Amino acid sequence: MARREHAGAPAPLLLPAALGLALVTLPVLCLPRGVPLAALPALARSSAAREALRLSLATTVCATALVVLVGAPLALALARSALPGKGVLRGALLVPLTLPPVVGGMALLSAFGRRGLVGRWLDGMGVQIAFSTTAVVLAQAFVALPFFALAFAGALTAAGEAPERAAAALGASPWQVLWRVTLPRMRLAIVSATALAFARALGEFGATLTFAGSFQGVTRTLPLEVYLEQEVDPAAAQALSLAFLAVAVGLVLVTLWAGRSRPGQDPVA
Repeated sequence: MARREHAGAPAPLLLPAALGLALVTLPVLCLPRGVPLAALPALARSSAAREALRLSLATTVCATALVVLVGAPLALALARSALPGKGVLRGALLVPLTLPPVVGGMALLSAFGRRGLVGRWLDGMGVQIAFSTTAVVLAQAFVALPFFALAFAGALTAAGEAPERAAAALGASPWQVLWRVTLPRMRLAIVSATALAFARALGEFGATLTFAGSFQGVTRTLPLEVYLEQEVDPAAAQALSLAFLAVAVGLVLVTLWAGRSRPGQDPVA
């Protein structure tokens, strides 16, 4: 039997690799340290925490639905269309990932604020978006959309087009190919990309604070509540942070499950 040779990483690289792993895992593992577990039930019953959690879940679900609705066609255009300038389109999606969150919020204000390009027109119709719950949804969608679109486009590219080409050769229309071939075979990639988008939207802070403000029950999401608690009660803020840790672990497990269920494909390519 022929021996399989593996080109492993050079041994000297293991030390900096271990340091990199420690850099991202040690702070997370230390997060529960010092949290008064006995005080968690009282904290969960506080009106501010419950309002923030309710608002975060509601806006994140809406933002994720919006991201999937517009992000899936965007990913298909990136991966499967012959449109010119796809490199520019991909670059445009990368811009929100490189912007500081506060700058992203300022950009949203420039577009949808009362004096913004679109906001001025909407304000004349009696519709105000900035500093409302709708602003929270838009801010979350703004930062989460690139994660979904780029992850799903990468998965589409890695999966190839052979089944779609075969279906088209047998007479299937483009819509039939999309609904009966592409989307069913990429359903786990959609789950993985959606989990990434949900996690990013749930944790959005800077753009939300700048574009939507911090009004309890209206725009104060759980990240903003954690920030405010940090100023007055660091132990409570740390306890609230455990909710994010639990959600993050759950979403990572979903992403890993989707990736393992698609052999040979990268779940977040």
